[in-house]
Amino acid sequence: MSQFTAPASLTALIFYALWAIALVLMVAVDRGLQVLRGEAKLDSFQAGVPHGSAFYWRINRAHMNTLENLPVFAAIVLCGWVVGMESATFNRLAVIVVVARILQSAIHIASGSVNAIRLRFFAFAVQLVCEVWMAVLVLRAGGIF
Repeated sequence: MSQFTAPASLTALIFYALWAIALVLMVAVDRGLQVLRGEAKLDSFQAGVPHGSAFYWRINRAHMNTLENLPVFAAIVLCGWVVGMESATFNRLAVIVVVARILQSAIHIASGSVNAIRLRFFAFAVQLVCEVWMAVLVLRAGGIF
């Protein structure tokens, strides 16, 4: 057994990555079902081009949105770990980012309505505010400002 205890921020990063994996599995299951039902051919899923049902496409976009933001979150969390940033605030912000990401994805998948888009944007804004705050904490801890 390892004596290392991961801070909440690293645990949050792992859950973020697991969420990305869960979303890609949702995409894969939906694609597999489309192929098995004869609704699509195996080679008919072109990247970046809407295909399948609106629900399927929202899962696809939620997955891509998650992947687009994962490197930013990972960079901040890992830099925080390097400089020893294990404050309660930093860890709490990391957890909030993951919760807001999961909410954003769930809202995205559930509906494409105007109200859903507003809620999705709010969840995204929460993530951005938390990530900027975390980055400032890391820069301060690293003596940058």
